[in-house]
Amino acid sequence: MQLIIVSGRSGSGKTIALRVLEDLGFYCVDNLPISLLPTLIHAIMGKFESIAVSVDVRNLPADEEELAEALDFLPVKLKADILFIDANDEVLMRRYGETRRLHPLSQGSMPLSEAIALEYKLLEPMALRATWRIDSSSFSVHELSEQVTERVLGRKMNKLILVFTSFGFKHGLPSTLDTVFDARILPNPHWEPELKPFTGLDEPVQRFLGQQPLVTKFIYQVENFISTWLPYFQRSNRSYLTIGIGCTGGQHRSVYIAEQLANHFRTVHDQVQVKHRELERKS
Repeated sequence: MQLIIVSGRSGSGKTIALRVLEDLGFYCVDNLPISLLPTLIHAIMGKFESIAVSVDVRNLPADEEELAEALDFLPVKLKADILFIDANDEVLMRRYGETRRLHPLSQGSMPLSEAIALEYKLLEPMALRATWRIDSSSFSVHELSEQVTERVLGRKMNKLILVFTSFGFKHGLPSTLDTVFDARILPNPHWEPELKPFTGLDEPVQRFLGQQPLVTKFIYQVENFISTWLPYFQRSNRSYLTIGIGCTGGQHRSVYIAEQLANHFRTVHDQVQVKHRELERKS
């Protein structure tokens, strides 16, 4: 049996995550008091293969020891995975302003900013126990759904999903990255007038970069690094490893290198994905 506890601050996307899990075949229970979790599990054990329960600040015990007891009282063979979804304070403030909903802790005269800060403090014990943490600050509903699906399926299949993501540093780092490699030191096709309109997916840019010894050396050494440490990431029981390749604009070098790395690791690893953040934003 697989048990996932979904938690996080209000407005971060817990409802979306629970809906995704329901679509994946989980038996879902929304806003269950954590003290009732052992009772629920013992009552439905054997009836469902996968269960998801959402827990927010309203049904979390005030005493941290009660949380530990509830999780420790689960059947011996059942280990709960905790999915903690959050967003930065500014984004949460904006989302509440757009929906005009009342924050669960906004009782009396407490300002929204204080309620949001207090909520994180109350949920911190749950956050510290999290198996997965997702920052939804920059995600659309579709992107958050995709993140939840990929993490959960990776654990369910007992396979680590290896993701190579290209991006441009001038647009900021993607929040999902586990490891980052900086390709800005490499020859830049952007300064070649005939190559500037193309991307790292196009043959002229691929031919140019493939002829650069520094690019070849960079890819070779990144491959060696990942090959060396990938078994250790797999043994850590994680389901997802996202490796970022960044260049200045995220159009040429990082795209080419991410594709080369993905092609190489597809020959030795079952679950490999490649994403190009800046190109996807343009499409």
